[in-house]
Formats: sequence, structure tokens, C-alpha cells
Amino acid sequence: MRRPDALLVLTVALAAPLAAQETGADTARRESAAAIQLVREVFAYEGGGRDPFMSLLRSGEVRPLIADLRLVSVVFDGVYPARSVAVLRDMITQRRYRVKTGEIVGRLKVTQIRPREVVFTVQEFGYERQQTLQLAKREETP
Repeated sequence: MRRPDALLVLTVALAAPLAAQETGADTARRESAAAIQLVREVFAYEGGGRDPFMSLLRSGEVRPLIADLRLVSVVFDGVYPARSVAVLRDMITQRRYRVKTGEIVGRLKVTQIRPREVVFTVQEFGYERQQTLQLAKREETP
């Protein structure tokens, strides 16, 4: 829906002659004209799909990226898996995240915590995909 902006046209018509002359009375008129509030056109998207100017990212925070995260440890509860906790470290900022199932970190949602891995749902540009982070392999000493 579009509204014509008559106030904007009136303000522009008043401002042009005021800029050409500089006297005391004209200065007072110019200051009163500057006090006029400009109203802009307003568009409303009703029905018929999404607003094309809205971001496709649900969260404004893009970081951390899944490639920057390292799974440090997993405390897995086999009886009540919802109580399991995973510790992640962002290798760029050195920030540590302690997450449970269902928590959101940036664009990453923790979908499932398993004994040696964490499954994430990555939300990018309106699409979702799943990706897994695993603990580093254990080295056994002879």
C-alpha cells in the first residue's frame, strides 16, 4: 500500500526560495520550515508472501560457524539423554559454550547429543541442514 507524500512536496517547495535569500526574516522562516517533520512513504506487505526486505537469518548473530567450533567434551546421560551436556570451543575467539539439547548458538541449534558427538541443525538462508561434530580420536599408549 502506498500513500502520496504531499507534506514532503510542500516542504521542498518552501525550502528552495528560502535557500536563495538570506535576511533576518527569511532566516526565521527557514528555521520554522526546518521544524516541519518529513513523512516518508510507508509500504506494508499484507498477505501474499514474506517481506522481501526482511533478513532470511532468524538470528542477527552469524558466529560461531560450525567450522570454527571444536567439541571439547561430552557428559552423556544414558538414562535421561535430555540432561546430557556438551562443551564446545570457538577456535577463533577462544570462547567456550556449554550446551544442551535444544539450545541455539548463533545459527546452530543443538539437535542431539550422543556419547562422542553432537548433532547440529544449521539454519542458513531459509534452509536447514544437519551437521555433526565429533570428539577427537583417543590415542592409546602401549
